[in-house]
Amino acid sequence: MKRGYCENIDKATVENEDFRRVLYTGEHLQLVLMTLQPGDEIGSEVHPDRDQFFRIEEGEGVIDIDGRENRVEDDFAVIVPAGARHNVRNIGSRPLRLYTLYGPPEHKDQVVQATKAEAEARHHDEEWGGGTTE
Repeated sequence: MKRGYCENIDKATVENEDFRRVLYTGEHLQLVLMTLQPGDEIGSEVHPDRDQFFRIEEGEGVIDIDGRENRVEDDFAVIVPAGARHNVRNIGSRPLRLYTLYGPPEHKDQVVQATKAEAEARHHDEEWGGGTTE
C-alpha cells in the first residue's frame, strides 16, 4: 500500500535552508523545496517534456518565462509550460523560499543539494531515472 505525501508544506518550505531538497517523487509528479539566497537564481533552463509549478512562500523574486518578467512574492503561484525558457531570481533582501512540482519528475528521489554550486556540479548525475519514493 502506498502512503503518498501529506505534510504541512508551508512549514517545510519556510524551514528549508537547502538550495534544493526533493521531498517526494511519484511516477508522474515530483515535489521539491527550494531556497534561493538574495541575488541567487536557478539559472535559465528549458524542460521540453515537463510542466513546472512554483509556489512562493516567502520572499520577493522574478520568474522569467520566455522573456516575460513576472514579479512574485509570498503566496504567488506560477505555472511554466513545457518548452518555455524560464528562470527564478531572488531580487529581495531575504531568502526566497518556494516549492515546485515537476510533472514528470526532474531529479533523483530524495536528492539534497545545499547550495547552488553543489546543485550545478551534481545536476547531470542526479537527473531522474525513474526511481520513486515508494
